[in-house]
Amino acid sequence: MMSQMEGGCPVDYNTITDLFLQRNLIREATAFLLDVLKPNLPEHAFLQTKVLEINLVTFPNVADAILANGMFSHYDRPRIAQLCEKAGLYVRALQHYAELPDIKRVIVNTHAIEPQSLVEFFGTLSREWALECMKDLLLVNLRGNLQIIVQTAKEYSEQLGVDSCIKLFEQFKSYEGLYFFLGSYLSSSEDPDIHFKYIEAAAKTGQIKEVERVTRESNFYDAEKTKNFLMEAKLPDARPLINVCDRFGFVPDLTHYLYTNNMLRYIEGYVQKVNPGNAPLVVGQLLDDECPEDFIKGLILSVRSLLPVEPLVEECEKRNRLRLLTQFLEHLVSEGSQDVHVHNALGKIIIDSNNNPEHFLTTNPYYDSRVVGKYCEKRDPTLAVVAYRRGQCDDELINVTNKNSLFKLQARYVVERMDSDLWEKVLNPENEYRRQLIDQVVSTALPESKSPEQVSAAVKAFMTADLPHELIELLEKIVLQNSAFSGNFNLQNLLILTAIKADASRVMDYINRLDNFDGPAVGEVAVEAQLYEEAFAIFKKFNLNVQAVNVLLDNIQSIERAVEFAFRVEEDAVWSQVAKAQLREGLVSDAIESFIRADDATQFLDVIRAAEDTNCYHDLVRYLLMVRQKSKEPKVDSELIYAYAKIDRLSDIEEFILMPNVANLQNVGDRLYDESLYEAAKIIYAFISNWAKLAVTLVKLKQFQGAVDAARKANSAKTWKEVCFACVDAEEFRLAQICGLNIIVQVDDLEEVSDYYQNRGCFNELISLMESGLGLERAHMGIFTELGVLYARYRPEKLMEHIKLFSTRLNIPKLIRACDEQQHWKELTYLYIQYDEFDNAATTIMNHSPEAWDHMQFKDVAVKVANVELYYKAVHFYLQEHPDLINDFLNVLALRLDHTRVVDIMRKAGFLHLIKPYMVAVQSTNTPAVNEALNGIYVEEEDYERLRESIDMHDSFDQIGLAQKVEKHELLEMRRIAAYIYKKAGRWKQSIALSKKDSLYKDAMETCSQSGDRELSEELLVYFIEQGKKECFASCLFVCYDLIRPDVALELAWIHNMIDFAFPYLLQFIREYTSKVDDLVKDKIEALSEVKAKEKEEKDMVAQQNMYAQLLPLALPAPPGMGGAGLGGGYGPPPGMPQPFGMPGMPPMQQPGMPPMPQPYGMPQY
Repeated sequence: MMSQMEGGCPVDYNTITDLFLQRNLIREATAFLLDVLKPNLPEHAFLQTKVLEINLVTFPNVADAILANGMFSHYDRPRIAQLCEKAGLYVRALQHYAELPDIKRVIVNTHAIEPQSLVEFFGTLSREWALECMKDLLLVNLRGNLQIIVQTAKEYSEQLGVDSCIKLFEQFKSYEGLYFFLGSYLSSSEDPDIHFKYIEAAAKTGQIKEVERVTRESNFYDAEKTKNFLMEAKLPDARPLINVCDRFGFVPDLTHYLYTNNMLRYIEGYVQKVNPGNAPLVVGQLLDDECPEDFIKGLILSVRSLLPVEPLVEECEKRNRLRLLTQFLEHLVSEGSQDVHVHNALGKIIIDSNNNPEHFLTTNPYYDSRVVGKYCEKRDPTLAVVAYRRGQCDDELINVTNKNSLFKLQARYVVERMDSDLWEKVLNPENEYRRQLIDQVVSTALPESKSPEQVSAAVKAFMTADLPHELIELLEKIVLQNSAFSGNFNLQNLLILTAIKADASRVMDYINRLDNFDGPAVGEVAVEAQLYEEAFAIFKKFNLNVQAVNVLLDNIQSIERAVEFAFRVEEDAVWSQVAKAQLREGLVSDAIESFIRADDATQFLDVIRAAEDTNCYHDLVRYLLMVRQKSKEPKVDSELIYAYAKIDRLSDIEEFILMPNVANLQNVGDRLYDESLYEAAKIIYAFISNWAKLAVTLVKLKQFQGAVDAARKANSAKTWKEVCFACVDAEEFRLAQICGLNIIVQVDDLEEVSDYYQNRGCFNELISLMESGLGLERAHMGIFTELGVLYARYRPEKLMEHIKLFSTRLNIPKLIRACDEQQHWKELTYLYIQYDEFDNAATTIMNHSPEAWDHMQFKDVAVKVANVELYYKAVHFYLQEHPDLINDFLNVLALRLDHTRVVDIMRKAGFLHLIKPYMVAVQSTNTPAVNEALNGIYVEEEDYERLRESIDMHDSFDQIGLAQKVEKHELLEMRRIAAYIYKKAGRWKQSIALSKKDSLYKDAMETCSQSGDRELSEELLVYFIEQGKKECFASCLFVCYDLIRPDVALELAWIHNMIDFAFPYLLQFIREYTSKVDDLVKDKIEALSEVKAKEKEEKDMVAQQNMYAQLLPLALPAPPGMGGAGLGGGYGPPPGMPQPFGMPGMPPMQQPGMPPMPQPYGMPQY
């Protein structure tokens, strides 16, 4: 209460506190001070300190509570910190001390401080102070304070730094603390150092299982460092070290460590259970450590099939201890192992022990020849050759035999191998041992061989290697020295062929000495090698006369020797070859004679061609007559007729064609015609009745009448054209017209005939032809059209008449193009209209109006055009050329035109008045542009009546713009129209101001009345008073009767002494309000009457119900059908009595003091 007194407490708080303390009223003094010190003001710092001192000395718990509440903040903190320390409130003392020595002195009292509070306190210190305090705690009591330090390090590892915490634990060699601290941090860290320190701490604290787990699962520790540490630590359980060495490839180090420390069971366990695949490395290290062989053999046998053989053999072989594996390998072989490494190792052991190695190398199918052969090279090269031969290791065998000069073995192997690639390699010129190998092959390997395939492969290899001299040497040894292959057909062929290629001087000798060779084939090869005499000798030896004469003709090129040879042998085939050669040399007559001697009719085509080239038709006739006796060929008979024609033997032609023959007379006739032999062609065509070609031929012979007769028989369009064109060229126009009438009935040929006539300037004759064609039964549209085109070009005066007569039979598009080219615009327009191309018709009329324009026609066309732009182009056209008819034209298009665009066109042209009748006619569309244009014209003409009518009937225009335009017009009626427009636009003030300005008071009053604005109406009253317009004042009261407030009107009238002018308004107002009051009274009386009538009706109804209820007995059974079973004591009317108000029975009467009965659904509550 004292703290809340106005002006503060009149007594000093310190004095009051001392009074309490003098009487030892500690609690009361504390309560008093806590009450007055609630504001926590700086000037109360002494009292805050005092209340804390009192309680720290007497009631420390109270002081602790006060500090916990945080009520004070201005007390002497160092003083309170000392008192807290004396009172044993070490946490509060730590919170208040601000110097590190004080904190370090207090913090060591961990026995009296709650661990969690201490951990939280560390969170308030800086990094350096926190580490110093942690160090002091470890100095004072390492074992007792370790848990607090670990918890603090875990909680604030980010602030303190992991490295700093680790250094702190390491400084005191507290591996237990380091173990617990890093254990919480390990899963989120990838630092190899941290993982290693954790392993180290776990190992030194005896946490072997944790060491084993981390070494097995972690991927982040330094393997080398960890391995060295675990080896130095010499843990009783070697599994952590096994994990590290197995994962990171330190198996030899692991084996050495386990063996030297006599931990053999761990070696067995690792090999058998952990990783049998590393057993070879273990065995190798045990051999290096000189472990007893019995242990090693037992270790190997304990693993058996799980052991990888190849690396095991490699490890033992490096140490020259392969025999150690003999028992193991034999055991595997006895189990049926086919592993190549097993047999390789076993073979190496047999070779080293010299236990019949040849038998093993030749009979064992499983070892790797390349591996075992390589192993044998330094021990016994012959064994290496055996191994390599078994595995067909070509390169290795060649190398070892070259190195050890075993060329005989190499030659035998190469011959037996029969491999082309191997032959190519050993016969390579870069092989320095090639000569030695060839010598052994020639002298030993091949003579020993009994296989033709081996000999063939060797010969082929020598041929491929391009060693012809060595090959000849080889073949002479085989073929000429009575060997098993002396009479071999292929080898004799090969010997001669090789000599042909390598030493041609020996060929003739071989031909004479050898008999069993392929003469035709070898002869061909000799020809290819240009040994023509040798080839001729071979063919003669084998009686191949045709080939022999071919050599004389084609290669030696001596026709004389060939003719001499032919006379000697007298063979048809030989004469035939000689004839062909003579024909090739151009000796046609000699060739024909030779063909006749050979009785050879096969080359008649070449003979015919050569005879035609040299014009030897007399000799050709003799040859063809011989050929006809041997065969019936159309070509022969045809060429015979042609030859007769060439030597002008026409009678022979007539005689020949009457005889049986197979000549292609049509082709012959065409050929004669093409070569201008028309008389002969005429005979042929007449014989085969080819009237078309006969007609053409007669044209060439200038026999035109006969040509026309032949064409009539042919009745072919092509023939008619050819005869017609020939007659035109010969100016036989009568005959040409006869032909032309038969051509122009064909649509496809009409244009060609027309062009032909026109190109030769025969215009009149062509028109005459076309006019004659109009009367033909087969006359078609093309004739009418072409005649129209001709009229357009050459007789334009007949064009329009022709178009009008035959408009339905014309190809109008084609005729349109012709009229356009010839610039017949009137006819072009007519054609466009007939073709329903009204757009083009309109364009043509406008572009060529002097000739094509007709007003009535143009109106009809304009209505039908599809391109809207043409409407406006036509507007421009009429404006420029026929402005007097523009309104008539616009009225026709009124329904299709955009009136706004038309108005814009005329306004830009400056002739808007010109289309006033048109705009008046279309104003009914209420188009803004039309309305504005007409209104502008009315303004210019000062026709206010039409303007007023336009404004009333058509409201789509810029009303404000028009009003502004005419509000300053010199005519009063125009200004009145401006006021009227403002009124229509709702700009009441502007309308009224304009009316007042022109003293149009009636208009102003009407505007106010229509505006519905009370303020405007009352302002107008004031205006009339100011202007002294008393009559206008009285009129305004009635015109604006609904808007003017009566009090305002009476006040203005009374002030300005116009009561008399306001009295009619007052009478009207009183009469109106009196009527309203009378109506209200009447309505009230009628409402009261209705209420009373309703109440009376309700009372009557209740009385009737009560009276009916009294007439019934108190309890009667319900009549049949009146109430269901189980429903007791219901009242209802007797049977046959009508229900009151149509309800299903009356409810019982309500007894006094009873709650109201529930009403049936739909029954009103009374």
